[in-house]
Parts: sequence; structure tokens; C-alpha cells
Amino acid sequence: MPVYVYAITTAAHPLRLDDLAGVGDPPAELYAISDDSLRAVVSQAPEDLAMARRDLEAHHAVQERLWADGSTLPLSFGFVAADEDAVRAVLQERAEQFARALEEVTGRVEFNVKAVGNEEALLRDVLTGSEEAHRLNEATRDGGGAYEDRLALGQLVAQEVQKRQEALAAGIVEALRPLTRSEQLSPPSGQYFLNASFLVEDSGEEEFSRTCAELTQQYADVAELRVRGPLPPYSFA
Repeated sequence: MPVYVYAITTAAHPLRLDDLAGVGDPPAELYAISDDSLRAVVSQAPEDLAMARRDLEAHHAVQERLWADGSTLPLSFGFVAADEDAVRAVLQERAEQFARALEEVTGRVEFNVKAVGNEEALLRDVLTGSEEAHRLNEATRDGGGAYEDRLALGQLVAQEVQKRQEALAAGIVEALRPLTRSEQLSPPSGQYFLNASFLVEDSGEEEFSRTCAELTQQYADVAELRVRGPLPPYSFA
């Protein structure tokens, strides 16, 4: 029977799961599959698993409880194994890899930092900082100018905004990097020009949070920083 996998822990983890429920409707009972020094926390997989709010909340509640009690490797929502034997096989085959990963995240937490650009502020910066952009903007003001000028202005602004966002992202990461153990950078998206996850020592949470607050103020005119954490190390499992 297929099983839904939430996380991998050490055999010494207390696994306080009695008052938690798994995914599915009705909620599935949680239990552990063990192999020597490792455990996988699982439940029976529902036939109709979907990105429903209740299932997402159940998934994260299990992971947060596990992380509060000890180091874990949290899996992404929706991970389903064929059966219990398949889970045991993976625990055996990748035992050394899982042990190293658990050691890497022990005593550490994840922070996620996203940055959203202030388009109006960046546009003003481009138009005042680039003579060519200023010239093209004046030439095409109120719908005037040639089509080629309007096309050139749009391309130039897009390029200059991207350059400024890349510089902002690099500056934020450089400021935070000395406070972290490791980092995972996701490609920029249409919404975020920076999406970075950092692995931070428990003892460094306060300094990391304080530095994020300082960066939020420093870049407030051109970007909005969104910081989440401390979290289980989702990006480093």
C-alpha cells in the first residue's frame, strides 16, 4: 500500500506524534518505519491527495513538531512511496547520505529571504541615471516619437532595471552570507528578483534577523524584503 512520507529522522528522535494527524480525509494515522539508525515518518497515502489547505497544514504541522524536538530531513509536500518496503530500501541505500545531511542541519535553521522590486522607484532611477533613457523618454513623452524610439526605450529600461535588481540581490546576499552556513539561490521570477534560503546556526538567529531588518530599512525605497524563519531546513534536506 502506498505511504506518504513526511520526514527522515534519527532513531533517537522522540517522535511526539500522538496528538498530530496526517494528510487525507479522514486524516491518516502517523507512524515510523525504522532501519537501524534512521526512521521515516509516514502515514497511509490518500487516494485523492491534492494541494488542499488542510493537507498542506497537516504536512507542515508534522514537520514543525518533528523539528522542534530534534534534527530532521523534511520532505516536500506530496512525496509518496510505493509501499513500506520501498521506504526501508531507500533508508538502507542512502543511509550514509542521510546521516551526513542530518549532521549538516543539526543545530541550524533555515531562513528564506525574498525581494520584490519597487518598479516606480527603479524606473525613476533609470530615467535619472541614464542619459540615453532620459533622452528617449523625453522624445516619446505623451505618445510622441517614432516607434523605434519607444521600442528602444522599453528595451533599455528593462535592461537597466534588471541590472539594478541583480546588483541589489548581490548586495543582500553578500551582507547575509557571513552569517550563514550555506545558501540556496533560486532563479529570479516575475514576482521576486531575489529568492534565497540560508542555513543559519541556532546561535546566530538573532544576528541574522537583525541584519535582515537593517537591510529592509536600507533598501526600503527600491525593494521590499520578505523574511521567513526560523524554519525547518526544507531547502537543505
